[in-house]
Amino acid sequence: MQEKNQSAAPAAAVPAPALSLLARLKRLHVYFGHQRLAWGLAGLATLVGAATEPLIPALLKPLLDQGFTDRSLPLWAVPVTIIGVFLVRGVAQFTGQYALARIANEGMLRLRMALFERLMVARMELFGRQSASALSNTVVYEVQAGFTALVQALMGVSRDGFTLVALLGYLIYLNWQLTLIVAVMVPGVAWIMKTLSRRLYRITKTSQQATDDLAYVVEENVLAHRMVRLHGAQQQQTGRFGVLSQQLRKLAIKSTISSAAMTPTTQLLAAVALSAVIVIALWQSRASGAGDVTVGGFASFIAAMLMLIAPIRRMADVANPITRGVAALERGLALLSQAEPESSGSHSTARAQGAIELQDVHVSFTDTHAPALGGVSLAIRPGEVVALVGPSGAGKTTLVNLLPRFLEPAAGAVLLDGVPVRDWDLASLRAQFALVSQDVVMFNDSIAANVALGLPVDEQRVQDCLAAANLAQHVATLAQGMHTVVGHNATQLSGGQRQRLAIARALYKDAPILILDEATSALDTESERLVQDALQQLMRGRTTLVIAHRLSTIEHADRVVVMERGRIAEQGTHAELLALGGLYARLQARPAGGLL
Repeated sequence: MQEKNQSAAPAAAVPAPALSLLARLKRLHVYFGHQRLAWGLAGLATLVGAATEPLIPALLKPLLDQGFTDRSLPLWAVPVTIIGVFLVRGVAQFTGQYALARIANEGMLRLRMALFERLMVARMELFGRQSASALSNTVVYEVQAGFTALVQALMGVSRDGFTLVALLGYLIYLNWQLTLIVAVMVPGVAWIMKTLSRRLYRITKTSQQATDDLAYVVEENVLAHRMVRLHGAQQQQTGRFGVLSQQLRKLAIKSTISSAAMTPTTQLLAAVALSAVIVIALWQSRASGAGDVTVGGFASFIAAMLMLIAPIRRMADVANPITRGVAALERGLALLSQAEPESSGSHSTARAQGAIELQDVHVSFTDTHAPALGGVSLAIRPGEVVALVGPSGAGKTTLVNLLPRFLEPAAGAVLLDGVPVRDWDLASLRAQFALVSQDVVMFNDSIAANVALGLPVDEQRVQDCLAAANLAQHVATLAQGMHTVVGHNATQLSGGQRQRLAIARALYKDAPILILDEATSALDTESERLVQDALQQLMRGRTTLVIAHRLSTIEHADRVVVMERGRIAEQGTHAELLALGGLYARLQARPAGGLL
């Protein structure tokens, strides 16, 4: 069986909008701004935790001056104070982390649900522009990584910002002249963060596209693993993977260079400021006399200043996670804007009669190729069985995809029961169709859930449909019967069993219109006989369009429509077309063992 890769190539990278970091963060507020209590709790915990930071160097002053110099400090006060400070800090950190987790997970849930719900109603063109790996990567991994990195980074900035303010306030209290020297570091750190964060953002966006390209190569080779081995293309495909992996490696190194440059640069600024403070403090001590500057006061100032280095370094490093988090979440926002929902009309009915009409329908996929359909007009009566035949690329599948609006015509009209399909409510329109294709799609769920897809499970009805599809006997041999989980796309079943499971699904839906898209083309003789018997049961009383190659499927149709190059070449009964001696007769005369 020929393998088909229906995945689209990764979409081209979309240029990032020219927005400031603050403006980009405001766009995300709708997803993580609802947890007001959690934000308040996190802010309060962060503020309390930051307020305890100056207490550590503040304890040095009485400890050195009163504990070691005049020995007037009570011994019990030391453990009580230290344990109390760290207890308050521990409770604050725990509370902040808990609130942080609530905020991140709530925002992640909101955006992820919004993305998946949009994918469920998105226009079909989206799935042609983006690969399955890119879409799943955005919905699952990008959103999680983005929210986790962003919220943690923002809370880190808040914590370190409060800590800096508290420590600077204490330093000013101790010696405002020396504190002015420390303040020189702030604009330098701000400039470094702004410059390197811009570069990190550009590298991150490029890395996202490179990751999509790499995942797409993996997806292609997983789907086409038989063809790759059959043609001995492992080395060639490994080469493709290697080239893209090298590109991603180079981008990762560039990102590391930009990120790593922040820490030593800010530490160098801190070292300069520290050196200046120590020199000036010693000069002040010598100039004013020892009585004005105590050992405890100087040690407390130096300790508080050294404690400034850690939050400054973390704030310098925070540009990387914030940039990565924003870039990842912007991908989700971009997908939301790109995944436009399908348009829907208002006409609705419980069950259509099944009259189908195409009026001068044109479909084009590109401007440079011949149209997929060029002026097709066709009327199908309710309950009629129409076989669509013709060479590959004649437009058969394109025609049937117009009926449930999987495709939109460039011109002309498609009508169901005399009402244009564009005027139908989409849910009501698609409820009128059941599809059995050679490319069976099953979910990793029970047999019963796959048969009743989209509808409540009625076990007796499922059993009746399995029996009508000639599958009940096999299902009865399974350990859990109809509740057996079929695995990934039901690959543990044979081709014929999967086709009959698809027929049981169509029977369960009980739609008035049936589309059979080469449902028996890849089956052996015995499987085909069982499937054909099930199809005859399924087609009874339904308007049926059959795309088929096998003569056994076609010869019992009420009408055969022969298509060629996007147009209807001829139509009539099997016998009439053979007598006509046209394209259909020539296709039948091919030595293909009953295949067109």
